[in-house]
Amino acid sequence: MERQFEVYAVKYAHMTERVRADNFIFADDHLASHPMDYFVWVVKNGAHTILVDTGYDRQEGKARGRPVLMEPVDALSEIGITPQSIDSIIITHLHYDHAGGLAQFPEAGLHMQDAEMAYATGRCMCHETLRKPFTADHICEAIKRVYSGKVTFHDGDAEIVPGITVHHIGGHSRGLQCVRVETANGPLVLASDASHYYENFETGKPFPIVVDLEEMLAGFDRLRQLAGPEGRIIPGHDPLVRERYPRAFEGSKADIRRLDM
Repeated sequence: MERQFEVYAVKYAHMTERVRADNFIFADDHLASHPMDYFVWVVKNGAHTILVDTGYDRQEGKARGRPVLMEPVDALSEIGITPQSIDSIIITHLHYDHAGGLAQFPEAGLHMQDAEMAYATGRCMCHETLRKPFTADHICEAIKRVYSGKVTFHDGDAEIVPGITVHHIGGHSRGLQCVRVETANGPLVLASDASHYYENFETGKPFPIVVDLEEMLAGFDRLRQLAGPEGRIIPGHDPLVRERYPRAFEGSKADIRRLDM
């Protein structure tokens, strides 16, 4: 059925030296090791191939001290997905690790929330703490897409194609959105940074990078609502995703996990 999609998580980087205090407000055992994985996601069926976020490239990784294992564009090529074969890109938010590869997909149209572009280009960016997760060149690339007619803005919930919807969450970034996908096994929610780890939404522990704490906490409930009884929520950065879901392409050098099984 055209409304049902396969969903893949593509790992492109990790940070092994993080501790719990980096990932949870009010963390217990705050100096204990707590690594982070970096993903982009592919949602596809016979009619559509949609990329959720773009990751970042080696130059950005070097600048931020977060080396790339395999650039997302190269990982996608391992499974036959080229920039030209992607229908569109859903940008969950404009932080460097989610929109840092925009220039590698120059023809793709983007879907993002009104609130995210307003936040990333407005007065909040006068504060160093708030602009830290953003990179100016990535925002400029997004603005160029606006001027070339390649951005579709959404104000809240919206359908991208039948079977894929986006939902404004906020919290971590002003215009953060999650993605709900219909699969053969029921709905699946790509939380992105609405919940970096399973533990964030399962225990109500917020992530330290936050513009609106109340929105972040309410977002955990919204994720559960969108996921329905099956409760399939995929956090944005949790290494446990690779423990819970199988490799999709055993012969590939890229670490890609099938999420809709």
